[in-house]
Amino acid sequence: MTNLNLDQARFNMVEQQIRTWTVLAPATLDMLMDTPREPFVPAAYHQLAYADIEIPLAHGQAMLFPKIEGHIHQALAPKADDVVLEVGTGSGFLTALLAKSAKHVYSVEYYQDLLNQAAANLKSQNISNVTLEQGDAAQGWNKHGPYNAIVLSGAMPAVPEVYKNALAIGGRLFVVVGNPNGGAQSAMLITRTWGTHWDEKVLFETQLPHLINAGKKPEFQF
Repeated sequence: MTNLNLDQARFNMVEQQIRTWTVLAPATLDMLMDTPREPFVPAAYHQLAYADIEIPLAHGQAMLFPKIEGHIHQALAPKADDVVLEVGTGSGFLTALLAKSAKHVYSVEYYQDLLNQAAANLKSQNISNVTLEQGDAAQGWNKHGPYNAIVLSGAMPAVPEVYKNALAIGGRLFVVVGNPNGGAQSAMLITRTWGTHWDEKVLFETQLPHLINAGKKPEFQF
């Protein structure tokens, strides 16, 4: 597919997939128009970079639907001085969208080879305000907090208290909550309004695989 065709495919994605799924924030639409997706897509799927599908990655993982990525960016509305945590780097495309809007993004990936590829993808686009880390963040990743925005790219059985508490005042958490074995899941935006008070809003219904080890009980710490 030529660059001209890819540009048209990106335009069609924004107009026919993103806008029609109530992603209307100008900053998000502009970001999606200005950020090529094909550098973050495995070579075998380049022609489907802008299709309304979950593009497969290694280890049974997948890129999120473009409309989900758009909703995440719109909901979190990252600002130029925000510190962002992303749990589940994947190919690095959502990482790129967040990094181009925020001050710095810390992104954690369970699989080292996916992390290595994401690093190469981000470097190819000259995105440098990202720290990539390998690990299991299902039970929290507080080392760089508090955060102004957090996104969990896999579903959780319930809203994770550890991530609510990792938010700065005014910070936003995007999380999908629900049963991984069928049935509706709710995409939620949690905002820390002050102290131990949070505002919770259901954004839409969806279906995502659970984050790796999402159901594991936290280890006891002395």
